[in-house]
Amino acid sequence: MRVDETVIAAETAVGGTAAVGDAFPTPLFGPAKLMKLAFDGEDLLPVRLQLIDSYIFAPEDAAALMDLAVIEQIFGNLEVGLARQAEALELCRLYRSPASAAAPGLRLLAIAAAGDIGANIPLEFLIEGSGIALHTLYIVPGLPLPEPLPAHDVALVTIGEADANRAALAEIAALIPGWPRPVLNHPGHIARLGREALCALLRPVSGTTIPTSVRLPRERLRRLGQGGLAPGDIIEDAGFPLIVRPVDSHAGRGLARLDDGAAVAPYLALRPEAEFHLSPFVDYRGGDGLYRKYRVAFIDGQPFPVHMAALDDWKIWYVNAGMDRCPAKRAEEAAFLGDFATGFGGRHAAALAGIAERVGLDYFGIDCAETRDGRLLVFEADIAQVVHDMDPPEIFPYKRPAMQRLFAAFRDMLQRKRS
Repeated sequence: MRVDETVIAAETAVGGTAAVGDAFPTPLFGPAKLMKLAFDGEDLLPVRLQLIDSYIFAPEDAAALMDLAVIEQIFGNLEVGLARQAEALELCRLYRSPASAAAPGLRLLAIAAAGDIGANIPLEFLIEGSGIALHTLYIVPGLPLPEPLPAHDVALVTIGEADANRAALAEIAALIPGWPRPVLNHPGHIARLGREALCALLRPVSGTTIPTSVRLPRERLRRLGQGGLAPGDIIEDAGFPLIVRPVDSHAGRGLARLDDGAAVAPYLALRPEAEFHLSPFVDYRGGDGLYRKYRVAFIDGQPFPVHMAALDDWKIWYVNAGMDRCPAKRAEEAAFLGDFATGFGGRHAAALAGIAERVGLDYFGIDCAETRDGRLLVFEADIAQVVHDMDPPEIFPYKRPAMQRLFAAFRDMLQRKRS
């Protein structure tokens, strides 16, 4: 299958903007705005009820269905949200972002996959107020591309690595050779971000360490708990404690530490999944007893700091670290963001450069830490990590300048690669 210029929508003669810019469904809110409202603690129930009314009385409104799909997930109704999304995609697979500029300086086509709100890069956070027009094309394996596609200057594959996305990524890879515009984030490179593949990919990078990750079926994990297998039978030279999580899980879903074999059965009693990832636990506590986790985004090979969190528990994310309640932690994060080139980024400059080179993506991110002997400890890499500027500036005054530098670098990359 080949994408041809005839598939691209006609452009006006004035300014090169798309003549069909408003011909595509445009959600009233979009995922970024709904996530921001939820982040700010706004009551989304009236919005949800309004969208449910639309679903009942105007089930053909694809844009409202996409908003409803997001808000149901925010309310914890994942299956319902995915069902509404599937209905929307039966009606239409091309959407215009409500954040799109009316007279854009650049037209961006996001190539996405169906899935939850963490399945694709949340681009609206990165381009808000930028003068970029954003359309999103959802790839449904086996279905031809919708026609016409919106005119665009550059396309970006936004689909995160996951088993569920392999078919969509393979289909995009087959389309790229005939695509008439530059396509960023090659799907073949996204496949390198799987946990097992990433270990092999980054192990040669000097100054880094990444725990071996092994995929194993539920029955094999059960045998570990029953004593039929030892940790070293699964991962060379490994012992307890071990880290376990379901395959394709992120943001801590199903993540646990197994301190011994007796911990396996209680864990499996809570988890219905058929496959899991197992890796050795690395104790990355600092001398003060705190664990620190860092997020770094890579834009065209250059690292940019996103955030830092500190907690007295190894199971740490930004949302559970209490950064808003601790001035000392915020001061440390401010230094991480403001002094990145001479601080964290300087200490790990060679490692970060090696990661960027071996991953080979235009845009991706890593979650990482520092080991006690000063190496960069990589937990995972993904293209769909949330990078945002939602934190209240009265509490986090140092974040906005750092995020604006990152957003500007992202937009500059799109401009450079448009031709």
